[in-house]
Amino acid sequence: MTTTRRVSGAETGQSVAVPRGGLKARLLTAPGVGDGVPGRRSRARTGRGRTTGARVPAGRVGALHLAATVRAAAPHQAARGRLAGPLRLRGDDVREAVREGREGNLVLFVVDASGSMGARQRMTTVKDAVLALLTDAYQRRDKVAVIAFRGADARTLLPATSSVLAASTRLAELPTGGRTPLAEGLLAATDLLRVERLRDPRRRPLVLVVTDGRATAGQRPLDRAAAAAKVLAATGASCVVVDCETGPVRLHLASRLATQLRAPHHRLDALTHPGDRAFAAPA
Repeated sequence: MTTTRRVSGAETGQSVAVPRGGLKARLLTAPGVGDGVPGRRSRARTGRGRTTGARVPAGRVGALHLAATVRAAAPHQAARGRLAGPLRLRGDDVREAVREGREGNLVLFVVDASGSMGARQRMTTVKDAVLALLTDAYQRRDKVAVIAFRGADARTLLPATSSVLAASTRLAELPTGGRTPLAEGLLAATDLLRVERLRDPRRRPLVLVVTDGRATAGQRPLDRAAAAAKVLAATGASCVVVDCETGPVRLHLASRLATQLRAPHHRLDALTHPGDRAFAAPA
């Protein structure tokens, strides 16, 4: 069961469904340093933030890096005839500051809604965790998209949007049951990323595959899932596999999927914490 309340974020006054117990999400980021739109998730070169270095301007100079400019000009002073007085500068001495802040990402949720996930308590736990991640995305000024796979195919429940309210509503209404078309889910993610790279090329994607790793739909389902994982990995998108497998006997298929995607692997219960407890995100 979920509740609805207002949370602070990019959309003023929007009410967002939140998980039971006020769960908070662990910070997940795209690796490396991007050049994306300002936000609060992954590291990025931005016009604001702390200065991390200097560079030769490619065009119009941004913020001047004074110390680097002086260092670039200093070895040439004798050749420029300077014996005393002000430093003699030329245009090619100028260095601009490189600043690092945070960017917003496209957080794509690829959610397994098949029968293997359909036990009531398990799917409730999955929805609560994903709602916590959605609320976190809202507060970090991300765009989100939701794909669900069950039965014989995958469906885009929500294309890329800044409306986390819409995403949380679609998730809360998500039915479960049927076989597990894991390959179709991964290929649907690949297709959505291809479209979004044309629409919003500066926004780096972060794909969260929420599954127990089973594949049961179609011919040779595990082989097809492995091939689809290879296709998704080839896009270069950062992926995270969220392992929903429970019970005393575990097949570790989600861990294998993470290896195929060259992605980190996290257990579902490691991605959230109660809202009244401090939580240290990994570096």
